Amino acid sequence: MSSRQVSVRGASANAQQQQLDVNAERTAVICATLKSLYSKYVFPLEKKYQYDYFFESPFLSDAEFDAKPQVLLVGQYSVGKTSFIRYLLGRDFPGQRIGPEPTTDRFTVLINGPEERTIPGNALSVHPDLPFRGLERFGVSFLSRFEGSQMPSSVLKSIILVDTPGILSGEKQRTNRGYDFTKVVAWFADRADLIILLFDAHKLDISDELRNAIDVLKGHEDKIRCILNKADAIDRQQLMRVYGALLWSLGKTMNAPEVVRVYVGSFWSEPLKTMENADLFEKEEKDLMKDLAILPRQSAVRKINELVKRIRKVKALAYIIGHLKSQMPSIMGKEKKQKKLIEDLPNVFRTILKKYNLAPGDFPDINKFQQKLNEVKFADFQPLSQTMVDGLDKCLNVEFPRLMDQLPSEKDAPDVLRKKGAMTAQDPGMVPVPSTNLKFGKAATGQANPFGYSETDEEYWALQESADRLLPSFEALGPQGGFLPTNVAREVLVNTGLDKEQLRQIWNLSDIDKDGYLDLEEYVIAMFLCDAVIQKGRPIPAELPTSVVPPRKREILASYKRAGLM
Repeated sequence: MSSRQVSVRGASANAQQQQLDVNAERTAVICATLKSLYSKYVFPLEKKYQYDYFFESPFLSDAEFDAKPQVLLVGQYSVGKTSFIRYLLGRDFPGQRIGPEPTTDRFTVLINGPEERTIPGNALSVHPDLPFRGLERFGVSFLSRFEGSQMPSSVLKSIILVDTPGILSGEKQRTNRGYDFTKVVAWFADRADLIILLFDAHKLDISDELRNAIDVLKGHEDKIRCILNKADAIDRQQLMRVYGALLWSLGKTMNAPEVVRVYVGSFWSEPLKTMENADLFEKEEKDLMKDLAILPRQSAVRKINELVKRIRKVKALAYIIGHLKSQMPSIMGKEKKQKKLIEDLPNVFRTILKKYNLAPGDFPDINKFQQKLNEVKFADFQPLSQTMVDGLDKCLNVEFPRLMDQLPSEKDAPDVLRKKGAMTAQDPGMVPVPSTNLKFGKAATGQANPFGYSETDEEYWALQESADRLLPSFEALGPQGGFLPTNVAREVLVNTGLDKEQLRQIWNLSDIDKDGYLDLEEYVIAMFLCDAVIQKGRPIPAELPTSVVPPRKREILASYKRAGLM
């Protein structure tokens, strides 16, 4: 490798690190702004109208705004939750328990740290730098079944993983826990960036407790992903039936119009038991790992999104409490009027909804809210403060749009996108998730080798080093969504000085997917062909050598040839 190529790769690595630093700095600035807005506008209203009581959600701490993205894993016992975590980390972790019986009997959070150790739940709940202070409200019985697993890990530098106890069926399991399992799941779900529901391909029954746990996830459907695990032990026909049965069960349980995304495979490090569906499982696993890898990049957006949802609920609660207070008599008949208002709560909600033009989805569950109202005195409520509610509207209409403007947008120019820390054509995910070919019955390749693939590897691309070198010039041309518009690409090729017929041939060879645009790989091919003609005097080939075609586009090229389109 030449010194020039080494310097190009070094510069690329430095650029990627700088981009990660920019992304982290941007997230920190947004988090600081969110903390300021929450303490100034939201927290006073939450305290005034008892948001923590009515929505059973404690006030937010600074640590929750600063926290890394959290991934919550939920499922029945022996579905592979702990094995999945072990696969992600690439090693065992302190306090790990794996077995066919219900082995994980506690909530375990996995965090990054300089040494391996377990941290008791009581200590975790008072740690000033961790976002778990709100769990104190569930009492000692829960905290004794809550622990932290600390270890040095490149994965845990970017995310926090939350392993939950295996869910069993039967009333006995609920009463023996000593705490309300579903309320704890709801607490973690409110703060999670991704919720993974795991199912075993051999036991798809959804128990009562699992159904209750899924019920408390309502409102977080955008964060839910499902895994159909251990699917390598059944054949293709059985898999089709099991997959259909799972979707049917989830449709009845979740009552959502959208179909939940279900990843199918065997999510641990052991080789597949049967290779019949190996290609499908490999693609499914790559999609899931991509979902996990980009979590840190979406962290700032998630934090804004969650605070917006909370503010809408606070606003609705303020109007409800203010209205109930305004309906109370000054002296006599307070208890009678309170009882009547509680019984007539559906009409009260409709009145408030129309009067203040609120969304029905912002209102609390009416049955739970009635139960809460029965335990308080309306006479103690605070009257509506329209000035404070206007502060919430300012957050929604002014402050949050200003924050969103700091995030990457499709309208931004390339230099602005880089300043905002946006992903580029070859920018890696921030979470180093596992990737292996041996598991899927394929030979090991150079993917994990810092010196790339060898010429005998299926993933070898002869122009990879050229792609590294040409990446800055490609981005300088202002690609939109990773593609150069036709007029921009045409101008670049015309400037090479080649005649029209030569450029026509080069375009036909470079635009592999025939969409009229050039992505980075196609741009590299076009520059390679132009250079071959201009610098080396070579003729333009009738077709591209296989080594010059990007690996992910070889199947596209082959399909065109089979269809007689080339």
